[in-house]
Amino acid sequence: MNKKKYIIPIVIILFLIVISSFDTIISFVTDYQWFNKLGYRDTFLTKLNTQIRIGLISFTLLFVIIYSYLQLIKKKYYIELGLEEKDGKEKWINRIFAISSAFIAYYGAFILSGKLWFNLLLYINRSPFNIKDPIFNKDLSFYIFTLPFYKEILSLVLVVIMMLILLTFVTYIMLFSVRRPSENIFQEQEIFGDFKKPILNKFINKRALKEALLNMWILGSLILAIQGINFILNKYMLLYSNRGVIFGAGFTDVKVTLKVYWLIGIGLIISAVSLLIYTVKGNMKRAIAGPLVLIGIFIIGNIAGGLVQRFIVEPDEVSKEEAYIEHHIEFTQRAYGLDKVEEKEFPVSQNLTKEDLANNKATINNIRINDYRPIAQAYNQLQAIRLYYTFNDVDIDRYYVDGEYTQVFLSARELDQKNLQNKTWINKHLKYTHGYGLVLSPVNAVTSSGQPDLLIKNIPPVNKTNLNIDKPEIYFGESTNEYIIVNTDEMEFDYPEGSDNKQTKYEGAAGIRLGGINKLLFALKERDYKILISNNIKSDSRIIVYRNIMERIKKIAPFIDYDDDPYIVINQEDGKLYWIIDGYTTTDKYPYSKPYSEKTSTNYIRNSVKVVVDAYNGTTRYYIFDGEDPIIQTYRKIFPDLFLDKSQMPEGLMSHIRYPINYFDIQAEIYKTYHIGNPMVFYNEEDLWDIAQEKYMTEVLEVEPTYVMFKLPDEEEVEFLLTVPYTPRTKPNMTSLFVARNDGEDYGKLFIYKFPKGETVDGPMMVESRIDQTTSISEEMTLWSQQGSRVLRGNMIIVPIESSLLYVEPIYLVSDNENSLPEMKRVVLSYKDQIVMEETLDKALNRVFNIKEEEDAKIDESNGEKPESPEEKGKDQELPKLIQRAIELFNKAKEASQSGNWADYGEYINELERVLKELEKTY
Repeated sequence: MNKKKYIIPIVIILFLIVISSFDTIISFVTDYQWFNKLGYRDTFLTKLNTQIRIGLISFTLLFVIIYSYLQLIKKKYYIELGLEEKDGKEKWINRIFAISSAFIAYYGAFILSGKLWFNLLLYINRSPFNIKDPIFNKDLSFYIFTLPFYKEILSLVLVVIMMLILLTFVTYIMLFSVRRPSENIFQEQEIFGDFKKPILNKFINKRALKEALLNMWILGSLILAIQGINFILNKYMLLYSNRGVIFGAGFTDVKVTLKVYWLIGIGLIISAVSLLIYTVKGNMKRAIAGPLVLIGIFIIGNIAGGLVQRFIVEPDEVSKEEAYIEHHIEFTQRAYGLDKVEEKEFPVSQNLTKEDLANNKATINNIRINDYRPIAQAYNQLQAIRLYYTFNDVDIDRYYVDGEYTQVFLSARELDQKNLQNKTWINKHLKYTHGYGLVLSPVNAVTSSGQPDLLIKNIPPVNKTNLNIDKPEIYFGESTNEYIIVNTDEMEFDYPEGSDNKQTKYEGAAGIRLGGINKLLFALKERDYKILISNNIKSDSRIIVYRNIMERIKKIAPFIDYDDDPYIVINQEDGKLYWIIDGYTTTDKYPYSKPYSEKTSTNYIRNSVKVVVDAYNGTTRYYIFDGEDPIIQTYRKIFPDLFLDKSQMPEGLMSHIRYPINYFDIQAEIYKTYHIGNPMVFYNEEDLWDIAQEKYMTEVLEVEPTYVMFKLPDEEEVEFLLTVPYTPRTKPNMTSLFVARNDGEDYGKLFIYKFPKGETVDGPMMVESRIDQTTSISEEMTLWSQQGSRVLRGNMIIVPIESSLLYVEPIYLVSDNENSLPEMKRVVLSYKDQIVMEETLDKALNRVFNIKEEEDAKIDESNGEKPESPEEKGKDQELPKLIQRAIELFNKAKEASQSGNWADYGEYINELERVLKELEKTY
């Protein structure tokens, strides 16, 4: 009989726990299968195992503490009021205490395990930085891993104490209600001085109230002790102080505030002890004297700190703060990986010759004459083919195209289900499952109509290169936001083929089988009952979830920060498409380091991880690219099955690793101030830089970091490099060029090209102004703007060649028509004091360096003939080419119309029209 009484409450508690955690249980079971399928079962279970251990320990401790505390309150209450225990009521009260304790302990353990598990693992597995702070001489791992753990523990202990205070109040109210003392104990009492309220005696007894207040004061003393420890730990937080001219502890913080924190911390602990002693003795005046004194110390300390800063530091700030400024510069440079930047002198002699251009042909052939933003618009209008296809953005990379190291634009053609005309459940989840292929064009070439010269295009792919694409299907991408089910009775749409559709079946390994109970589990997870009732789904059908690559990688490793610009790669080893996403380890606890933006507190960042996602199978791999980073070392200890060494990355992917623009942008922003190593120069802001500005489209903007290919000094081959130019603060001339290397073993190396201080090197805005002041160029731009078109200016590319600089800027025309595409019509080239604008970069180079004219004249003279005029020579050479080109375009347009490729048809017709006009105009 007694056992049944216990079984019913236990069953009720378990039922409530299951109901309240139903979604969590479903997510756990389905996520376990997903992680296991990806090969990351241990990563998934690491969190679970840690949370269970913390949960069990904290549940046990909380239950024992709470239940024992409630029993202690009851016992003292009975003693003070002379009550005797009654078996019937006691069992009922004890049962309430047990259930309440269990309920509170469960949710407390749930919260504790959720908040504490990762900090605990970081603390246990912490890796040393082998760098000590200059004030407390502690390894930086203490600030990154240990101190946050201690602070978290203290805050959780405070929450528990506050909860006990609340329980004290509630428990006494309950005891007053169910176990009132005998009548002879209740008498009129002066609880509030001379103010007598007999009616209160029905609920309040002076001795019981005194006991309740005693419990409150004891708990209050514990709060004081915790706050004392907290204040002692807060001394380390001074390394993030903003009081003085720097971020980090300054003169006043070290000489005054640090001592105040020590005094208050020790004083709080002493006050906690005295509060406890004098409360028990009943001397309340002495009990509260300690906390009142500490309030005075805190106020006086703050006033003293302000006075020292105002009257001692500020009048002699440079000498007082010099050592701390040095700490600030040193640690900020380290925090952003700028302490290893190599300085290189660049003489800027501007003495390029035709021979230099010939010797740097690979650099010339990779000068970008187009911009990724107009390219994205062109791709979407010319190559989307169907409404449901989309190009999210355009990436820049490099490939060996027909043996030449070539910089290219490329973008994946994804299927965006939001654009489906008929959004039925079958179409969204069974039929329209994947995108198809990509578009690729070189950065240095456009068609005669000013659009990108597509080397890979159309569906199925038309490939004019040697690049191998065996698996063009894209099941995982940036726009793949819905779950799909494969291996069903419904054939999948593959790609449009003329007026018909090509169909296929998924042959990859992704997905979880929907046999057995999985059908029900995933129907509940996705809140979609059609998974249960669809006749198209078989027992060996597979559901593929988390197809959005960003959602996918954050699900696996949420503790890493990810770049918002994934890029697609063609792996030439297997002909498959892969996404690469840059992952960062960050913290806001790096001593003396300034946050990189006012919008964030992050003051340390490393590009420690490259994540690779197979676009067909969804296989996800995490490669460590900065093994010296202590944070990623710690993560690897926690999740040993998650991370791979970069040496394990396939060569076909390794050759396409890029230094991320967002990371470089942060470094460039910091380095414009923290290239200064001298504290005196830093304090006086004598050598501050700005990131150069340019005219882009119709606005004046900061120059974005740009991928450029050129040869570095002492190197034989061109490299794929990321650059950004600096100018002196508020001035337009260029002072330096910040460069990051991308290729091979040199990946990640940073250096700064410093230009001679005694010479004026043109910055982008100086060249932009000269373009505006060049009459022939400005008049032509004005004329275009008056003919129903707008002139847009692309990015200015700065190209170092030998000891010279070339400035190249594309010029776009776009008609006022809403759906018109920007057309790259001209290239502006600036070298020394020359600025020319031509249809192509080659023509601009020929004009600046007189290449073809001089060579043609020499040939004519060697034959003893009078040289032809340029006009006559041009007509003789161009007439057959134009006629042949017109015939080719007509035939291509005809073929495109017959095959239903209307995008190509329109492109060929537009180009044919331009060729015919050229023939009519010239001949």
